[in-house]
Amino acid sequence: MSAAKASQSPTSLATVCTLQGSLLTLAVLTLVSFSYISLKSLHSPSLESSTNPSPFQRPLVINSAVNDTEISTSVEEPVASLSSEEELSDVYHSPDVFRLNYAEMEKKFKVYIYPDGDPKTFYQTPRKLTGKYASEGYFFQNIRESKFVTDDPDQAHLFFIPISCHKMRGKGTSYENMTIIVQNYVESLIAKYPYWNRTLGADHFFVTCHDVGVRATEGLPFLIKNSIRAVCSPSYDVGYIPHKDVALPQVLQPFALPAGGNDVENRTSLGFWAGHRNSKIRVILARVWENDTELDISNNRINRATGHLLYQKRFYRNKFCICPGGSQVNSARIADSIHYGCIPVILSNYYDLPFNDILDWHKFAVIVREKDVYELKKILKSITQEEFVTLHYNLVKIQKHYQWNSPPVKYDAFHMVMYELWLRHRVLKY
Repeated sequence: MSAAKASQSPTSLATVCTLQGSLLTLAVLTLVSFSYISLKSLHSPSLESSTNPSPFQRPLVINSAVNDTEISTSVEEPVASLSSEEELSDVYHSPDVFRLNYAEMEKKFKVYIYPDGDPKTFYQTPRKLTGKYASEGYFFQNIRESKFVTDDPDQAHLFFIPISCHKMRGKGTSYENMTIIVQNYVESLIAKYPYWNRTLGADHFFVTCHDVGVRATEGLPFLIKNSIRAVCSPSYDVGYIPHKDVALPQVLQPFALPAGGNDVENRTSLGFWAGHRNSKIRVILARVWENDTELDISNNRINRATGHLLYQKRFYRNKFCICPGGSQVNSARIADSIHYGCIPVILSNYYDLPFNDILDWHKFAVIVREKDVYELKKILKSITQEEFVTLHYNLVKIQKHYQWNSPPVKYDAFHMVMYELWLRHRVLKY
């Protein structure tokens, strides 16, 4: 009997080693794939000024049978389900991976919200759900309305640090005091609970849709280095780490007018931008194109006194809406363009676009380097009507991903942020 067991031992050991090796190989391949997608999204594609510059570095798969009638039919169908292979294949980097991982997230993902902090000050509750930094408020409210929250920290995959920097700004708190408030709060959590020290904060996250949130956390370098930051300002100069942090969509809600879509025949103007010249690229954009007869470029915001909702109505009439960075790389204008069905033209050297490791932005947007602003009209006019229709068709498909709801709705902005967090919790462990 002993001899028999001894003879089986090498075989059993080999089987176990083979299984462990296979699992290790699978884990490494998964990590490498995710890292590749994240790294690929770090840089906007180079749009070199050539004799015929084109924003499409990869050929679009254009269905010549697509017309306005078919687009209208597809959009009128319910958008809550992504079971259609055709629906997924158009706009996602890896549709099957997204489908499977999203389903797994819905079943398993659990987040523990630290209960500490006075809810009447800067903790637990959002400042408001309106304005261009409403995304922070919506996330705070949405996560409490969701099924992702657990009261058992031992069951949690991630820990949410619920401190609202936007709320501090609303109360007139100075930057110096913000830093002290954040530092004291987080250090109290570290001292009171054992969870931070298990991973040095790698399984913790916080949310801030304002540049003030970056300054408010400067007193805690390890919070910036280790924890996952969901921020509206995903810039290298504020320490944003693409494979760790999450680009939070900056959405100005509520929208003043209904969503655009299936209206390509009404979009007779080439391109539109109006805003303050609060960045170098905006100054150049206004100086070069403000007197152009085909591009509708204004170097100031449209005066409300000239008419009701004139700014928003311009989005309906244009094919392309220019989205240059302002004081920060991000802009609520991108979400406005998506909502109103105007193809966003991302004019930036670097912008880790919201959900760009999930969605293929080349399928519904145009991405242009700042140096090519002088060739902007040439680039936009090089896009054929057939290509524009495809971009518009795909843009309508992804509108739901850049919409906040209360309570949250499947595949909306909240669930996409949660999906990004779900992806990161699986690879960020110390």
